[in-house]
Amino acid sequence: MPHTSHSIKSWPLGERPREKLDEHGVGSLSDAELLAVLMPTRTRGTCGSAVDHSRMLLARFGGLRALVDAPPRKLTLTLGIGPARAAMLAALGELARRYAAERLDRGRALRTSAEVFRHCGVRLSALRKEEFRVILLDGKNRPIRDVRISEGSLTASLVHPREVFLPAIEAAAAAIILVHNHPSGDPTPSAEDLEITKRLRQAGELLGIHVLDHIVVGRHAYVSFADDQLA
Repeated sequence: MPHTSHSIKSWPLGERPREKLDEHGVGSLSDAELLAVLMPTRTRGTCGSAVDHSRMLLARFGGLRALVDAPPRKLTLTLGIGPARAAMLAALGELARRYAAERLDRGRALRTSAEVFRHCGVRLSALRKEEFRVILLDGKNRPIRDVRISEGSLTASLVHPREVFLPAIEAAAAAIILVHNHPSGDPTPSAEDLEITKRLRQAGELLGIHVLDHIVVGRHAYVSFADDQLA
């Protein structure tokens, strides 16, 4: 029989996720129980406990990732999620992506494409639009900073050499790494990706700023132009 009270304190002891967390650790909680800790009371018009409601949300959206990645406007169309809870779920997803991203250590050289992917892959893979970024490096391949160049479908007009190399020149960067995402989830470089990379390499040679790599981020994988000897 579903719970009728809004309060977690009225649930049977074995169904209280906070008590379960305290006794057995956060790793013992299911996705639904973790959501119930964040949303401990059910809203008017819903049935069952907060855990029951969380299970319903996970089933409706197809899992935790799909739920926290859903646009807030879509979330508010779901029974039991108002603007405040939609904002909380959106913030939860962004916090998770920022936590997963490895911060660039300015004192350590970037040596592999995997290190670049650990820095920005999780955040870029969740975006619904293409975003083009440039990592500026010093003469020892140590990162100076990470710069967003453009947002939107990748075209030669959006990714102009002037826009890419101006921050590199201002920072006295010796080299750069290009990074962008494919919202489709498939990291296979397009013909436009290949052409843009070729143009930027040529511009970099003229300016004395080496383009070390171009990394295309997909949903669960990436392609490195340097690793695969592309363009």
